[in-house]
Order: sequence, then structure tokens, then C-alpha cells
Amino acid sequence: MNRGCAIVVCLAALLMAAVPAHAVEATYEKPLLRLAEVLGAVHYLRNVCGEESDSWRARMQALLETEAPSPARREKLVASFNHGYRAFAGTYQSCTAQARAAVELYMKEGALLSKDIAQRYGN
Repeated sequence: MNRGCAIVVCLAALLMAAVPAHAVEATYEKPLLRLAEVLGAVHYLRNVCGEESDSWRARMQALLETEAPSPARREKLVASFNHGYRAFAGTYQSCTAQARAAVELYMKEGALLSKDIAQRYGN
């Protein structure tokens, strides 16, 4: 499941690259910002539960590189990622059953968002 979610996130980012930014930017802005927030939450939660990797931050970086947003839009996407990260940093200092459950929920949400973005806005 985890590898599948990662593949879907990367696929969504690659598919978005083929779409002219001005054509659909406003339309998919909200789900894209939510995806960035989910990536931040998963980055924190997976690390607090022992992952010890920057793979989710790297996925966010790949999304930013693929999207090539304006500075203002980039700032919004980064702020969403940071918001997702900080929301859980204040709640979980160690891996608990609730933290693991949150990871699963956010992984599923991220996969759904990625799939939806790719299907609606990808070529």
C-alpha cells in the first residue's frame, strides 16, 4: 500500500506537468494545496513512527519542480506542506496507535487526491 501511494503521488505530479498551468491552475488549486498538506502530515507522522527518511519531503520537492509555480503559488504550496507537518508535530511526540492510524488515513487521502488530480487534470 505504501509503495502504491507513493507511485500514485509521483504519477499525479508527472501528469500535471503535461497540463498548461494557466488552463487549470485555479481549478485544481484546492486539491493540490490539500495534497501538499497531506504530504507534510505524512512526512512528520512516518518519521515519528520510525521511518527516518526525507522521502515525503522529496516527494513534495518533486511536486514543486513538476508544477514550477510562481513564487507566490510556491509559497502557498510550501505553507500547506508546513501546516500539515506542524499540525501533528504539536500533537505526537512519539508513535502511538493513533499516530499510526493517522498515517494510514493520510496515506489513503493522499492516494485519492493524487488519483483524482491525475484523472481530472492530467492528459
